[in-house]
Amino acid sequence: MQIEQLKPIIEAALLASSQPMTVHQLGDLFNETDEVSHAQIAMALETLANDCDGRGIELKEVASGFRYQVRQDVHPWISRMWTEKPSRYSRALLETLSLIAYRQPITRPEIEQIRGVVVSSNIIKTLEEREWIRVVGYRDVPGKPALFGTTRMFLDYFNLKSLDQLPPLSEIRDMEDPQLRFEQEPLPARIVRNLPIDPDDEATDDAEPVADGDESHPSASTADTSDTHDTTADAHAAAASPESGEHGSQLSPSAENPTTTADEAANPAADVEADAAEQDTEEYRA
Repeated sequence: MQIEQLKPIIEAALLASSQPMTVHQLGDLFNETDEVSHAQIAMALETLANDCDGRGIELKEVASGFRYQVRQDVHPWISRMWTEKPSRYSRALLETLSLIAYRQPITRPEIEQIRGVVVSSNIIKTLEEREWIRVVGYRDVPGKPALFGTTRMFLDYFNLKSLDQLPPLSEIRDMEDPQLRFEQEPLPARIVRNLPIDPDDEATDDAEPVADGDESHPSASTADTSDTHDTTADAHAAAASPESGEHGSQLSPSAENPTTTADEAANPAADVEADAAEQDTEEYRA
């Protein structure tokens, strides 16, 4: 049978089928008398795919086989034929599905370890009900956790022929959501005036220069400081005394009394003993 004769038959079969059809399934449509080989069917499919250029439909090969489907550029208008809204999936469900797709076979505890949160049982149940994942085995560890993997239905839903057509993880990391984009603006410069750039340098500049021949030590500066304090204290004491007046007309109480000598001030007990001895002599003479 010629290719031009195979094309309408295969096209009609694909449109009548509710599921994608493989080359082997299309070959079952013909008898031995038709003398149709799988190579001829493949050539007819390639010709049909080329005939869809510029049309609103395309012949797409997915994991389950070949199917006709609406092109993405006209999908927004065709979707208005159905009143029901498309399903919206949570971020947790999509993250779980992505981990199963990229790291299959994988267990539920491993998914929880990667995501850092507990995987809800409803998520696993929803993915199994949609036939996107299935149990492919059990891990040989205590507890025997189930190993999950993707199905052909998962590949068909996302228009994939095999897992090799999944985008690389490097491209996914480079993808950026415009809504989550954050452009950091530089902060305005803050001008601080009348402040030294380096306090140590400022203190060094204010200090008086020291002569080359002056080899002063910290002890000497300390002594000079103490002498200055003593001189200041004496000046304050002189100013506070009555004798420091401009005219000096009054005398202090200490000036009216006799001034004691240094020896008397140093040994006041000796004066007390001398007075006591003199009093005893006068009593003996009486």
